[in-house]
Amino acid sequence: MTTTQLTTSAPQWLHDMTSPSTAVIQQKSKTPILDPPGFTALQTKQQKSKTPAPVRKQPTPEEMDTLKLKKAWELALGPAKQLPMNAIGMYMTGNSLQIFSIMMVFMLFKGPIGAMFSIQQTFSRLETETNRGQMLLVKAAFVGCNLLALALGIWKVNGMGLLPTTRSDWLAWETARDPLERAYFVPS
Repeated sequence: MTTTQLTTSAPQWLHDMTSPSTAVIQQKSKTPILDPPGFTALQTKQQKSKTPAPVRKQPTPEEMDTLKLKKAWELALGPAKQLPMNAIGMYMTGNSLQIFSIMMVFMLFKGPIGAMFSIQQTFSRLETETNRGQMLLVKAAFVGCNLLALALGIWKVNGMGLLPTTRSDWLAWETARDPLERAYFVPS
């Protein structure tokens, strides 16, 4: 297709975009092309070099302790946030002895016990000399939340009938009672 055919059959904007002569003319003439509405022009390199990037001030030790304490509370209350999900899961698995319910109970016991054994590792990076007293309360809350998760597991094991809570579970250690008196029936 020649340029004469292009101009007669195509719109003007297509001719302007494909014709190399008009693109060169626009660059050489430096005619200002208006930006579309809503477009903000980028800063030039000179303007960028004149305005330095704002320097972020370093937090003070008190601010760092406050941030570390907030993060420690988030970690400590994490097990409590999982309790509703675990409770629904325990309810949905039912009380029968099946591999799925047994594995759910196993995982419910494994998580909190492992977390309580690694409590020092969990909070060591957040503990400093100045917030050591406050971290004791955080650690106590962490242990409390994990004990609640263990209580949920014990509730589930009791519901499954695996806890020996009735008298019939302990019959092997029961001694036979000696009766105070006996009644005999003799047919005549």
